[in-house]
This record gives sequence, structure tokens and C-alpha cells, in this order.
Amino acid sequence: MKKYLNKPSKFNNLPVVEVTNAAYQVENGWEAICERLNQAISALSGKKKLVVIETYQGVIHEELITNLKNGLNHTRFILADDFMLPEEDIKKLVFYDVTNDRIFGFLTRLTMDTFFAADKVSAVQTEIESAEEGVIVIYGCGAALLCPKPDLLVYADMARWEIQLRMRKHLVDNLGVKNRETADWMLLYKQGFFVDWRVCDRLKKTLFDKWDFLLDTNKIDQPKLVEGKAILEGLEIASNRPFSVVPFFDPGPWGGQWMKEVCNLDATAPNYAWCFNAVPEENSLLLKFGDDVIEIPSIDLVFRHPRELLGDPVHGRFGDEFPIRFDYLDTMNGGHLSLQVHPLTEYIQEKFGLHYTQDESYYMMDVEDDAIVYLGLKEDVNQEAMIADLEEAQAGGKPFEAEKHVQIWPMKKHDHVLIPAGTVHCSGKGSMVLEISATPYIFTFKLWDWGRLGMDGKPRPINIEHGKKNIQWDRTTEWTRQNLVNCVKVVAEGDGWVEESTGLHEREFIETRRHWFTKKTEHNTNGGVHVICLVEGDEVIVESPTNEFEPFVVHYAEVFIVPAKVGAYTIRPFGSGEGQKCGTLKGYVRF
Repeated sequence: MKKYLNKPSKFNNLPVVEVTNAAYQVENGWEAICERLNQAISALSGKKKLVVIETYQGVIHEELITNLKNGLNHTRFILADDFMLPEEDIKKLVFYDVTNDRIFGFLTRLTMDTFFAADKVSAVQTEIESAEEGVIVIYGCGAALLCPKPDLLVYADMARWEIQLRMRKHLVDNLGVKNRETADWMLLYKQGFFVDWRVCDRLKKTLFDKWDFLLDTNKIDQPKLVEGKAILEGLEIASNRPFSVVPFFDPGPWGGQWMKEVCNLDATAPNYAWCFNAVPEENSLLLKFGDDVIEIPSIDLVFRHPRELLGDPVHGRFGDEFPIRFDYLDTMNGGHLSLQVHPLTEYIQEKFGLHYTQDESYYMMDVEDDAIVYLGLKEDVNQEAMIADLEEAQAGGKPFEAEKHVQIWPMKKHDHVLIPAGTVHCSGKGSMVLEISATPYIFTFKLWDWGRLGMDGKPRPINIEHGKKNIQWDRTTEWTRQNLVNCVKVVAEGDGWVEESTGLHEREFIETRRHWFTKKTEHNTNGGVHVICLVEGDEVIVESPTNEFEPFVVHYAEVFIVPAKVGAYTIRPFGSGEGQKCGTLKGYVRF
């Protein structure tokens, strides 16, 4: 098999944010966890002690309930699920947001209380209040609503990628229903994305300052527990220094072989198609306490410190959402991506409830000799004929001839093509793409998928009806050449460095800057968050000119985030990268 590196990879799959405060003790295993919680319960004053264990959707309730019931000293164990609406009522409640579509829904405005029966909640709250003594444990999603003023609050958080893996294995249900056996796991994911996670997040954000303990059960039967204030300290540390979230790698029907080698992955896997390596909406953040590591969703950092992380201008525009996404698409020795288009801003607002769309770009980290990108339409494209050909192919007729309608561009390493929403596009085989985009990544309208099945053996969803309402038919060859392909210009240079603007298009809110350097380069967040990938060179080091944070080492192909609060920082070749020409690609929000 072809080698993509000429030396061993140093890519770090498990980056951590270290919390050096030795006062925090991590408990491992259910026995130690329950002993620690029992000690905390015993230390509470009063004859009646109220313990809330609030859970995120996606925990394995059977594991938690069994072990907590067996290990905690309690006189009553109340399950929040018992006070929710009947399942049929919940299905009706969420239907407007979930819809009948396999992929798309509408971002919910529901909150956790709407899942509960008000009369049942009132009755159990009266029961709890009238109890005079004993240890009452209230457990589950929404437990904090049943007991708003607990004496002890434990929050069982969950990483979203782990939830998705559990959904694929049919291990977890959606919020308030028993539906894990649903044949199509994508329906579980869709309800999680559009409803469950939004509902759980709205409640979570009100509880941060009330956490006594954080329970990490992301690894089944390997639970960990740490004090809530330890997590809050870790989040504060991360908001003040460069850091990386945990990259998540996933196979796909078109997946390639590059990431296996470069990113230190399982060589026996058939392929890796995606790497979500800076998507705080989805990725995890690892906090290290001594020899122990606690995993939490990186979105917790966005919720807890949005202004410090994003900066005032970005926070003012996007709220507590992280608007920039860096991910990899590997087609090296693989296949074409699906031919697709992303919705226009007004379309995504009207149909799906998002206030911005997925504008994006492809940056070529590496290519085979025959690498291509399908981008924009041919000058003589016939709208009716193209749609008719797509519909015929989708109906099982003649395969769609993409090259007949869509412009093909040869690609070389470090090329950068821009893809504002409404532009027909896909990366061809033989490419290692760094995709830089706005965050709402689920909203891709596939037009043609080369007749393939998904990894689950089912046809991948094709969305010609959505797509044809968004295709911008005037984005043909010459317009694409002038506006979208390698729009690179030098904006500054100095001793040992050059800074280039590589996009994005004026319709897109993300700016990208590439730095080539052999010496130290100076950077400044200027009040906005930066996301950066090392696109050339073995190793660099990120430093504070005033020693505000510990030096941060970055290896080839790694992506890192620089919070707005950092301000001035420098990047220079380091270690095995010294003496090399290095390159970084930075993304940030224009303001």
C-alpha cells in the first residue's frame, strides 16, 4: 500500500487539557464512585437528604440505575421517567420537529419541562417536600426539574459522538420513549440532533454552577467521577489557552487510506472517510487530572465561556454556538464524495430553523496525480435536462453523467476551492480534503451518490427536491474560475514568513489565512476565535509572548483552537519541524 509519510506519525488522537490542581480526586469504578457519593451524602446536614442525578440523553440507564441503586445508601430511588408524558403524547409533541423525513427536521424550541406531566410532577414534588427524613435519590433526564433545590447534584454528561455510536448499536432510546430497536438508527440520531440534545442542553446550561459532581460514563462499565468544580476549572483553563478537541474518525462508502497512516489509526479498518477534528458541537474535550482523564462534550466549553472563547463580536452574532468547523474528507485510494449542494440562507431558515447555512471550502492537504473536484456547472448547462438526468438515475435508470453537467477541475496539493451555499460540488477520488465550513453540517442535499449503498447496506438519502430549489444555475465555469478556485493573494510578509488570504467567498462569513514560515510568526486573535491546522511541516509550537499560557505543541495535520481571549500568540517551527518550511491554515469569522 502507498505510504503517505516518510517518517512515523506524531499525530495526537487524544489531546488533553491538563488541570494541575492536585486537590481534585477522580474516582474510577462503581464501587469507588458510590463510596465517594455516600461520604458526600453523609456529610450533608439534616434528617432529609435530597440527591439529584441528572442525566444527558444517551447514558446507558440500565448500567447507571443498577449500580447506583446497589451502591448508594438511600431510602427511596425515584425515576424521572415515571413522571413524563405517555410515550404517544411525546411522539406527538416532537413530531413537528422530527417530521417524516429520514434525515432532516426542525431545530426544536421545546424545553425539558414540556416532556413531563404537570400533575405527576406536582404530586411527586409534594411527596418529596413532605418527607421528613431519609435519603431520596431522584434519577434521570429531567430529575433536576422534579427537585429544583437538591442537597447534592450529580450530572451524568455524555459525548455526542459516543451517543451516535450507541444509537448505531441500538443501545439507547430517545428522550422519553422506548425506541432503541428502531430499525433505522438514523431516525434515532435525527431525533437526538433536532430535539433531545437541544432540550438537554437548555437544562444543562442552568445547572453548571450547581454541579457537585460530574459522572463520566462514556466508556461502558468504566465510569469516572470528579467534583463539579474540577470540571469548571478545566473549562476555564481551556478558555484561556490554545487547545484541541478529540478528533472523531468514521468510515464511509467512499473512504480512503490517508488518515490511517497520518493520523495513527487502526490499520485493519477498511477505510476512514471523515475526521471531525474541530467541531465543538460534536467533539469531546478531555480534562486530565493527574493520571486520570475525564471526557465531556466540548460544547460545554462554548456554553460555559462563550465570550472568552468566541469573543464579543462572534458571540454577539452566533450566541453560544461555535460557528466554524474543520474536518477531513479522505478519498485517497477511495471513491468520489456524493455530488451535492447546500441550502441557501433563507431556505435553511424557513425549512429547518437555523439562522445560517453551511458555506464551506475544500483545502487540498494531499492529492493523487489524477485528483479532481467537481465544482460549479458547465457554461452550457441545461437546468431541465440536468434535473431530469438526476431523477432518472435516482429512479434506477441510466447513471447520472456528472461530467456532462458539472465542471471538473484538476487539483494539486495546497489548492483551495471555495463553496458558497447553492454551488454544486464534490471532491473526487484521490484527495485528502481539509473542509472548512460553517457548523450546521447535517444540511447536505445529495444529488447523486454514484449508485452506492451506505455503510449500513441501505441506499444513502438523495435530496433532489431540496437540491433543485437551491442550485445557483449561474455559477458556471468562468464564474467559478474567477470566484472560487485558488483565489489566493499575498496580504503581508516579513523575515521568514508570508501571509496569504485564500478566501472565502464574499457570501461566506469565514475568512481563511495561510501562513508559510521558516521562523517565528506573530498572530493576534483581535477579539475573535481562531481555528488552525498545520498543513505543512512536522511540528510547530504555539507560544504566548507574555507567558500567559504554557507552550502548545502541534504536529502535522492536527487542528487546534485559539480562544479569542488569548490575544497575541506566536507560532514557530519546533522539534522535528525546525529548519523546515511550515504552513498553517487559519479560519476565523469576519467582523
